[in-house]
Amino acid sequence: MTSALINIGASGAAAARAGIDLTAQNIANAENPNYARRSLGQSEFVASATIGLNSADAFGGVRLGAVQRAQNELLQLQARNSNSDVARADAELRGLRGAETALEQSQLYETLVEYEAALTRLESDPLDPTLRTLALETAGQLTDTIGLANRTLRSARELVQSEVAIGVEQANSTASELAAINADLAAAQEGTARRASLLDARDAALRELSDEFGITATFNDEGLADVTINGSPGVVLVQGAVANTLTATTAANGTIALSVGGQAITPESGAMAGRQAALIAQANAQIDLDAIAASVIATGNAAQASGSASDGSAGQPLFSGTNASDIAVALTDGSQLATAPSGAAAGSRDTTVLGNLLTSIASATGPVAGADSLLSGLSSRISGLDTRREGLAIIAESAQTQLLSETGVDLDEEAADLVRLQQAFEANARVIQVATELFDTILGLR
Repeated sequence: MTSALINIGASGAAAARAGIDLTAQNIANAENPNYARRSLGQSEFVASATIGLNSADAFGGVRLGAVQRAQNELLQLQARNSNSDVARADAELRGLRGAETALEQSQLYETLVEYEAALTRLESDPLDPTLRTLALETAGQLTDTIGLANRTLRSARELVQSEVAIGVEQANSTASELAAINADLAAAQEGTARRASLLDARDAALRELSDEFGITATFNDEGLADVTINGSPGVVLVQGAVANTLTATTAANGTIALSVGGQAITPESGAMAGRQAALIAQANAQIDLDAIAASVIATGNAAQASGSASDGSAGQPLFSGTNASDIAVALTDGSQLATAPSGAAAGSRDTTVLGNLLTSIASATGPVAGADSLLSGLSSRISGLDTRREGLAIIAESAQTQLLSETGVDLDEEAADLVRLQQAFEANARVIQVATELFDTILGLR
């Protein structure tokens, strides 16, 4: 009996110490988002014996079980999906705001209005050399502004493209890491601390992938994760210990096309989907900016072609170039501006041509309306997306809170467990001490 007491106390102390170590590990990782709470399985160790027709059971202490890891696949899925939706909205917002900032900081709309105002002032006195010089200088400022808007819009596009390159590199790295984790999980023994750590790493890799894409993860009996990118169509990124390679190809207009293992994919959510949408919006903004530049060139040159300068000579093109990248002022002197109709005598104060130019600039299809439509369209889209992003963030935060309540570490609970386990260790140590004293007493009997 004395030896049985020693065995019971020793196994109880070992179980308490293992529990203390695990609790300490939980406390140390309380702030680690990639850690799931651990607990230690325990059961009674019962020895059975039969002599003749009589059988008896003897309690022999505590049997240590497996390291159990808190997990909830449904909440993990909800957290990943909501995270992908927020990541898409964030990435798209950054790209759209970059385009909006590029166009607003260039003061495109304001400069177009100044150009129109300078021509209106010239209409009041078409032969005033100061007003003619001012009108030509304002036209030069407009071409500089359009060129600046073109360059800053290109910089915003390049920034998103660099984010795509970084995202592709990170996704490939994470996919390779997940494939290696799958290989290690296949060899890991069930219920061990190493397996629990591998499962933590697996879930962390899935969360990282969900930042870039909306994904579907399927798990086999060993816990290995196969990952499919949700999109048109869905494409397998990781299968067992094999990871396919993600690549991005940039088109002439700056948009990107994605493929996995050579198969094209258009992701539904995640930051990569947001970047794709932002680049498409920026490409459309570039088309609109080029249309504004072409409208400025066309209206100015058409007016010049139909009019005559102050000295009676035929009007020459006001602008050169075809779009926002190469627009420039072609005239060198304000006297060359055509304000009177073609064939008018030198010194004519007829402003018919100038009036037609002002009408074209201010029309519903003119450059001023085009710039207003471009900027207001971007602003409206950003406002709507920002509102949607706030709603998605609330959903994502709720999903993450629910997940943490299931798998996270509660410091109050762990502290209570630590006290309980310390008391259990001391109690089992006392059992061993009492058993030793009893054994010594028995040996001392004569």
